[in-house]
Amino acid sequence: MNSAVAVYATIASESRGRQYEEPESLRRTPYQRDRDRIIHATAFRRLKHKTQVFIAPEGDHFRTRLTHSLEVAQIARSLSRTLLLDEDLTEALALAHDFGHPSFGHAGEEALDAAMAQFGGFDHNDQTLRVLHRLENRHPGFDGLNLTWETLEGVVKHNGPLRGPKAKGSVPPSIGALDSVFPLELDTFAGPEAQIAAIADDIAYNNHDLDDGFRAGIFEIGDLAEVPHAAAVFAAVRSQYPDIAEARVVQEAVRRLIGEMVEDVVTETRRRIAAENPQKAADIRRLSHPIVAFSPAMSEKERALKAFLFKRMYRHASVVAETDRARCVVADLFRALIDDPELLPEEWRRDAGQSQTGQTARVVCDYIAGMTDQFALRLHGRVVEGKH
Repeated sequence: MNSAVAVYATIASESRGRQYEEPESLRRTPYQRDRDRIIHATAFRRLKHKTQVFIAPEGDHFRTRLTHSLEVAQIARSLSRTLLLDEDLTEALALAHDFGHPSFGHAGEEALDAAMAQFGGFDHNDQTLRVLHRLENRHPGFDGLNLTWETLEGVVKHNGPLRGPKAKGSVPPSIGALDSVFPLELDTFAGPEAQIAAIADDIAYNNHDLDDGFRAGIFEIGDLAEVPHAAAVFAAVRSQYPDIAEARVVQEAVRRLIGEMVEDVVTETRRRIAAENPQKAADIRRLSHPIVAFSPAMSEKERALKAFLFKRMYRHASVVAETDRARCVVADLFRALIDDPELLPEEWRRDAGQSQTGQTARVVCDYIAGMTDQFALRLHGRVVEGKH
């Protein structure tokens, strides 16, 4: 953690604590303990084999949810240090933000949401909270990791307030249940460290998906004419280093694009801090807008890059073919397991009810959401394809 933090930082010694009281550590702040519990969680290890873009890729160098989370944490920690915030809280939030993503990335999430439609649906932020607060059972006295209020608040508000005029949609069930006993102020924005983790997520996945798209041969440098600011950066690298291989052009250009976004966030956030003059983290939560943000000009550039990736990469025929298959695998597994809960492992079967009930649906959803890509494909081969 920074030796000196800003007045508007989240102060570790002033944490609102944990739902279940525990003795304080002699060596670590509450947020350092949160970070360490997240790193030691089973769900963290499973991110190694969960899809970022490409499903169970054959190449060793494509991003997975684990490497993406580490890259988010690196960007987030750098931003946090520059802005004099609590680096450990920022890192904890960055490392945990994708715990709720199921196998096969967004395709798996969409399939689970459809399968759970009559049982409350599926939301990956809600599932992240379920993992952190209920499903990780490493301690004898409570379910979950018993993280601090500030870490839980930052996780559930990854996309902003969940109640009030700034909310997008309704409060998911698990978040609502925790809020009823451990209020998380769902009508406010998250603290500054959580806002840093959220924008670092955007910076990382936009630019690293671009890198992976080049690596996969889905597009070429010339295709970036659709994204003028990115094309200009690539042209500048090629002009400066005319004789280097294209792979090195990509690496250097992506590095510069990330650097531009980081510098823009620092400049815009400092401008907003100067305008609002927050004296504590609570002042930032109560604002009507985020304090950590891109400038309007950079927001336009980010939208252009996202549109390019959606059109050229996420809707590419090879990616669509993989994601269509993934949706079928998740849907098949859900139907098989809710029809016959006896197919569940014993520790999961104990909590399931009868077939086709809401209780069993919730257990099956948790089970599938925790699967890695490879495990889901193997299980599908046994319980679905094996019947034919």
